[in-house]
Amino acid sequence: MDITEYEKLRRLMEVKQLRIPPCVIYTRNGDKLKVFSDDVEATTTLSTPVQERDQWSKGVEFLFSCIALSVGLGNVWRFPFIALENGGGAFLIPYVIVLLLIGRPVYYLEVIVGQFSSRGCIRAFELAPIMKGIAYGQVYSTALATTYYACIMALTLRYLVASFSEVLPWTYCLIEWGSQCVATEASGNGTDLSHGVSAAEFYLTQIVLREPLDLKDGLGSPSWDLVSCLMVTWLIIATILIKGIRSSGKASYFLALFPYVIMLILLIRAVTLPGAWQGISYFLQPQWSQLLNPHVWHAAITQMFFSLAICFGTLVMYASFNDFHKNVHKDVIIITTVDSFTSLLAGCIIFGILGNLAHETNTTNISQVVKGGAGLAFISYPEAIAKFRFLPQLFAVLFFFMLLVLGIGSNIGMASCVINATKDRFTQLPHWLVAIGFSVLGFLCGLVYMTPGGQFVLNLVDFYGCTFIALVLAIAELLTFGWIYGVNRICSDIEFMLNVKTGFYWRICWAIVAPCLMFLVLAYMLVGYEPLTYKGTPYPSEAYVAGWAIWFVGVAQLPLWAIYTIYQQPANTFRNKLKMAMQPTTDWGPRQTELFKAYILYQKRQLEVVQRRSECFFFNNIFG
Repeated sequence: MDITEYEKLRRLMEVKQLRIPPCVIYTRNGDKLKVFSDDVEATTTLSTPVQERDQWSKGVEFLFSCIALSVGLGNVWRFPFIALENGGGAFLIPYVIVLLLIGRPVYYLEVIVGQFSSRGCIRAFELAPIMKGIAYGQVYSTALATTYYACIMALTLRYLVASFSEVLPWTYCLIEWGSQCVATEASGNGTDLSHGVSAAEFYLTQIVLREPLDLKDGLGSPSWDLVSCLMVTWLIIATILIKGIRSSGKASYFLALFPYVIMLILLIRAVTLPGAWQGISYFLQPQWSQLLNPHVWHAAITQMFFSLAICFGTLVMYASFNDFHKNVHKDVIIITTVDSFTSLLAGCIIFGILGNLAHETNTTNISQVVKGGAGLAFISYPEAIAKFRFLPQLFAVLFFFMLLVLGIGSNIGMASCVINATKDRFTQLPHWLVAIGFSVLGFLCGLVYMTPGGQFVLNLVDFYGCTFIALVLAIAELLTFGWIYGVNRICSDIEFMLNVKTGFYWRICWAIVAPCLMFLVLAYMLVGYEPLTYKGTPYPSEAYVAGWAIWFVGVAQLPLWAIYTIYQQPANTFRNKLKMAMQPTTDWGPRQTELFKAYILYQKRQLEVVQRRSECFFFNNIFG
């Protein structure tokens, strides 16, 4: 391709309004590349060796690692309660619809971008440098989530150790709890909780967390037994991370598969308990009127969004270690299906056991024995297990060990995202040093959650630092991939990489359906926003200021990096600087030199058929 031909094609691209990066022209030796744009000319060299990037030892390690990442604590304690709150069995209808319209398409999109570029989540945004602040915000949000997720694992470890006691410590009342405390009876006799508080709840709030009613007296000092559990948690995480993706890939076999062994044991035990089928029926009984409630659809979208861990940077990072030609389409179908199946399975186990608890306590309404969120894992479930007449300690150990393994699998993915983003920026740092440094920093940050007021802080950081930031950046990411880079370019890249055509379903979901639905979720969240509370207790005004500050740091990455990127462009006018900042970088494409050269030739062939395409940018961008 000579310069005359290039100029001819460039003018044609301008007429057609196609967003295609600057053309690249080879010199004779095939190493030097000359890149032409509107008002800048630069030369780059491909002969410099590309830094080697780790790969999964086997393709199946990617599958298991993604399952370990996506199937986590949210599937076990969040999904059952959310489903029950929002229509029971009827909730499965919006959940499946959202899976097909948002969950699966966005999951596939992120995996494709990561595998095609073989770059971490930050460098993957070289496809549209002006938007790389999205990745920095996602890494920031993921780092915050990693710190408090490890603290939930520390709680799980604390309960796991307590489960080896001769008598489960949450089954009896202490004198200082007073007459309001109701002990759990393992004999099967009914206990009335309607006029008291269970020993399991007192054990969590008074013994484990030492939780105050509010934050008037501050957060308090850390609980050293929880600090010890937190240290052990980070030692486990650091041990898995220290050798890089290969060691975490090997660990994924256990982290992904072992929880299902325990789930199977618990399911068999659950369905054989008296009253279990009433609990499962209560969980699955459809409340059809709820389908017209917009809150139900909001809950389905947010549950799917966080359950699959989409738009957090972790999937792009995991996929970047794949073989370039790996057919990930099947993997995405398997992972998203397994995630949804696990949520349903966990719901049947949980409500089978809660049905037994309602039966044993002569409670007609199962909702009275259910506590959402952490209460389901650390109050309702331990209390139900305590009523097992046969080896309750064994089932307590199995349950909390399962939670610990699920938590480690998810935390490994989140921590790997932050570590690899750091390594992409500071390439000279050895992996083991970054892994240990991040683990130490995560442990130190986690100390605040180990204080009596730590759950107040966790709730605040989860909302402002994770949920709220993630929704804003997710919309920006979908618009970047679908519109700035372009769905048509993505489909062209898929065809080059996998030799498959992308159907209308994926195109329309990427370009229109997913970003629109995510925007509606954000709008619904903002319209219905009320000051955050914890167990009905409002926060001090300075806590809200801190929460909004945490949110601002994450979201501000987008405009700040956009301004910096525009300023950095070598063009002469702002218009051309902006245009260049929105185009892929000159080395965007496969990292391997030979594949990159083949990709450039492939782009040339794509340009040669441009005259046969519609002049409508909308059509070109989505259906071309």
